[in-house]
Amino acid sequence: APTGYAAKVERASTPSAQVRLDQLGYLPQEVKQARLMAARRIPPTTFRIIDRQGNVVLRGRVPRHPRGSWSTRYRAVYTLTFSRLTGPGRYRLVTTGGVSTTSAPFRVGGASLIYGTLVRDGLRFDQSQRDGLDVIPGPLQRRPAHRHDRRAAVYAWPSFVPGTDTVTDHDLTRIGRPVNVAGGWFDAGDYLKFTHSTAYNDVLLFRSASLVHGRTRVALRAEARHGLRWLTRMWRPRAGVLYLQVGIGSGNRAGSFHGDHDGWRLPQADDHDTARVDRYISHRPVFAANRPHQLISPNLAGRVSAAFALGALADARSHQARARHELRLARSLYAQARTVHPPKTLVTALPHSFYPEGSWRDDMELGAAEIALASHRLGYSARPYVVRSARWARGYLHSSDRDSLNLYDTSALAHVALAEAMRRTGQPAGLAISRTSLVHDLRRQLEAGERRADRDPFAAGGAYDEFDVNAHTFGLVATAGLYHRLTGRRGFDAFATAQRNWLLGENPWGVTSMVGVGSTFPHCMQHQIANLAGSADGSPPIDVGAVVNGPNDAHIFAGGLGGYQDGMVRCPGHGADPFRSFNGRGSRYVDDVRSWQTDEPALDMTGAAIIAGAAQLALRRHRSGGSSR
Repeated sequence: APTGYAAKVERASTPSAQVRLDQLGYLPQEVKQARLMAARRIPPTTFRIIDRQGNVVLRGRVPRHPRGSWSTRYRAVYTLTFSRLTGPGRYRLVTTGGVSTTSAPFRVGGASLIYGTLVRDGLRFDQSQRDGLDVIPGPLQRRPAHRHDRRAAVYAWPSFVPGTDTVTDHDLTRIGRPVNVAGGWFDAGDYLKFTHSTAYNDVLLFRSASLVHGRTRVALRAEARHGLRWLTRMWRPRAGVLYLQVGIGSGNRAGSFHGDHDGWRLPQADDHDTARVDRYISHRPVFAANRPHQLISPNLAGRVSAAFALGALADARSHQARARHELRLARSLYAQARTVHPPKTLVTALPHSFYPEGSWRDDMELGAAEIALASHRLGYSARPYVVRSARWARGYLHSSDRDSLNLYDTSALAHVALAEAMRRTGQPAGLAISRTSLVHDLRRQLEAGERRADRDPFAAGGAYDEFDVNAHTFGLVATAGLYHRLTGRRGFDAFATAQRNWLLGENPWGVTSMVGVGSTFPHCMQHQIANLAGSADGSPPIDVGAVVNGPNDAHIFAGGLGGYQDGMVRCPGHGADPFRSFNGRGSRYVDDVRSWQTDEPALDMTGAAIIAGAAQLALRRHRSGGSSR
């Protein structure tokens, strides 16, 4: 029989009904809802909200008719509304009558509790992802790692077995001189470092810092600065080279060398690995995005230059010399973008299948808008970059590859930055796009999520049968906050609340997306440090703030989860799948160390939570009125 964590969840899953709600909590004045999922339609049922002392503070009735059906096991999902609960405190929801069940605990509190937790805990995850010498020990007792990155060899791009990260070459081909690529962040649960995702995370951190104040702003900027220091090592303007990544995923087909994914260990072990077959683990290869002084894939040029420009913007008042240097880095990189006949396969990582991005005009819009804002702040002419940004915004709006905010689509951030640049520069004449069009596209992204939520029994605005639903959904929460702040319109506020609720427990699995938040969160992430240095049952120490990908298409698990790597701590124990009974509508969530498809955290996923929290916090400080949409 399952023990520990698995037993705990399975005991909770035995009733024929479950209550799902936001386990972090609710703001006093917002709409408060929970979901009651039942095996079938239920007879008349009431619910009570009880406080920590067992006192009943609110009563209500379960609606007669369900919102919809979730699965063959749970055919009826009811919406329970308890918005009249406004007093701060800790509570539970209890149903009686037709079905009897008790919810997870939740709180009613201020924005600092609800949204501030996303920012503060998300930042702790970024700090735990640090590589190099400047690590923060934290609860997982991080230690310096990958000292050899200070003098790393550069190699030509290898060839891969199609659809995999296995190299077909007998060996890597060394080119160029050694470079210092120490520091930065691990991208996800492994130890690879990517310019593509680091730049995105840096943009999120700098933008989040601009939305908050006090110690939180200082902490966000400090972490963003850590990422930016690494990016300045990856972009070499004199050589005209942007380095793409550090490390390779797997070794080669011949087995003559290993890659990062071929071993399960703590990162500091790599510094002492002397095995010949592990030479590219202990001395990690570096790959360039372009040849010297040749043009660079525009998605990379756009987002990395945006990160440099945001650094300049943050430094403009207190570190002007550094700010001007960062602005020069941004401009030099932006000028090297390959926008005429861009590569058919955009450059993101090796192999490209790690991050299969198809959109680049949004990155170019973002880069130009942030350069314009930094230029304006430093007293330079911003108009040329506002013009460029508007042109790329128009190109994005006319393209077929449009999505909502996530690692592969930065348009929401770009539109907001461009609108701000237009305002600060007095709306230069003859722009290719208007502020109204930018606002309309933000609304388009949010309305697509609303339509999906209207059809879903749990009001999910993200596609939970596709990859990275948690990142997409946090992106919708962030976009709703940015839209409100830009326009003064509150029409998507309730939608944003519903999406936060879904992410933090009001979903069929009753699991929150962020480690350490709520009573049921990912315990068994595919993350080497968390697995080896943390607990396997959710008790401290844990990798606080990590956001995992979330539920995914059930079909991708048709072949099973695969075996455990040598050195893995098996989690959960006894091969249990405590969330199996809650799967439905073609989706599945697996909290298992082997399940990278649902249970691997990453910079971009956690970064989405950080900017979602920051954007919503900004609204609470500067509450604006206005029309609904």
